[in-house]
Amino acid sequence: MQQNFPVSTAIQLSQTLKALRRSAELSQEEVGMLLGVNQQRVARIEAKPERASFEQISRLVCALGGRLVLEVVPQQKANAKKEQSW
Repeated sequence: MQQNFPVSTAIQLSQTLKALRRSAELSQEEVGMLLGVNQQRVARIEAKPERASFEQISRLVCALGGRLVLEVVPQQKANAKKEQSW
């Protein structure tokens, strides 16, 4: 059964990465071994995914048996004006 996990914030992505790893019954150290990085790097990506590259997150998701799909959805004009503060 395929599940989708829509994510729109870094906190949601962090929670999703941790949940995927736990559902795969892997430790951070085991995931690090799969990716060729140390446990600390996996922990940093899980904790602050906004600081990792798209490629790093994609590799992590794939190592956990998932597939990362990026969807860009236009916002309505009223919402876009509010969020253009950056």
